[in-house]
Amino acid sequence: MPLGPVAPDPRGLAKTHKKRSRPPFDCIALLLQGGGALGAYQAGVYEALAEAGLAPDWVAGISIGSINAAIIAGNPPENRVGKLRNFWEAVTHSPLGLNGDLGSLLPRGDAARTFVNQMSAATALTSGAAGFFTPRFPNPWLQPRGTIEATSYYDTTPLRATLEALIDFDRINSGHSDIRLSIGAVNVRSGNLTYFDTTTHTIRPEHVMASGALPPGFPAVEIEGEYFWDGGLVSNTPLQWVAANHPSDTLAFQVDLWNAQGELPRTISEVATRQKEIQYSSRTRAFTDVLKHLTQVRTSVANLLDQLPEEFKQSDDAKFLASIARRRVHNIVHLIYRPSGYEGDSKDYEFSRRSMEDHWRAGYYDAVHTLRHDEILERPTTEAIATFDFAMGGD
Repeated sequence: MPLGPVAPDPRGLAKTHKKRSRPPFDCIALLLQGGGALGAYQAGVYEALAEAGLAPDWVAGISIGSINAAIIAGNPPENRVGKLRNFWEAVTHSPLGLNGDLGSLLPRGDAARTFVNQMSAATALTSGAAGFFTPRFPNPWLQPRGTIEATSYYDTTPLRATLEALIDFDRINSGHSDIRLSIGAVNVRSGNLTYFDTTTHTIRPEHVMASGALPPGFPAVEIEGEYFWDGGLVSNTPLQWVAANHPSDTLAFQVDLWNAQGELPRTISEVATRQKEIQYSSRTRAFTDVLKHLTQVRTSVANLLDQLPEEFKQSDDAKFLASIARRRVHNIVHLIYRPSGYEGDSKDYEFSRRSMEDHWRAGYYDAVHTLRHDEILERPTTEAIATFDFAMGGD
């Protein structure tokens, strides 16, 4: 049932994150970064967007982001949150077998939680994650050279069955889907980042698996005679791909699982954590600044071309400038997971049910808080690109 007008509270925030009508943008894009077990944060963000009626027209993902993206694109709107929940419950477990109310018996302090999380991460390393990956026996060092078993520590065959159970690939590729899907992976031989896109490819489970095939843990995936690894090896954020395709006026929700900003490490464990954060954050803010500059240049070029006499517009230089001139507006809304103090460098492969619920809840409430700021849904007036990053608890 449609909502009535949303009244602001005394601080200028809307009382609810739910909206009645579509924002004035041609495209709503959802951009999902890689980050393994942290990907439940993205599912929580999507749940809040769904409640707000902000159905994406385009979903682009890397690694775990590609799995979430494919689940969203491969299901009707009313089933998407449920299918995301099915996936994340399937691949996570509860330490010591404690589920439901019994999970409250687990320790709650940071030190105890760190210990439990480390046990959970060790379980994933030694036993894998149900419906996702299993360890190879014997290990790759004992496998025949040249076999796929000799190139990775884990077998991702279970993931294919999980994807086929949760995703309607015919829907994705029907040509009538309401969502464009883009999935990033790296060609192992060329080292180039490739995007499998529904405008140019027929997307199948192997494309999704390739995007998340992070070596040396997971094996490369063969697609049409070439082999592909995790797209995060080159760039862990699909913002570049969406920007390079010159989209029309766009409202983009950039959901990052790694924060580029952090504290100076004090221990070797903190060094490992900080290294991952820097390596996989893909410096989203820095690229956003570059994109803002390029958009302003394209707008200025378009304005200048309008002022040229007609005879000058026929020159080769003017024609070239016309090919890059654009008048576009974009709102880029950053939603960045900010880890708790007890999480360490294993947080991306710590597949406990409790952590999954924490990540999902964090994504949901970060998105709710952000969506209460009505300005993110308004077209920019003074700049071609407006960026937003509302940390939870702040304005």
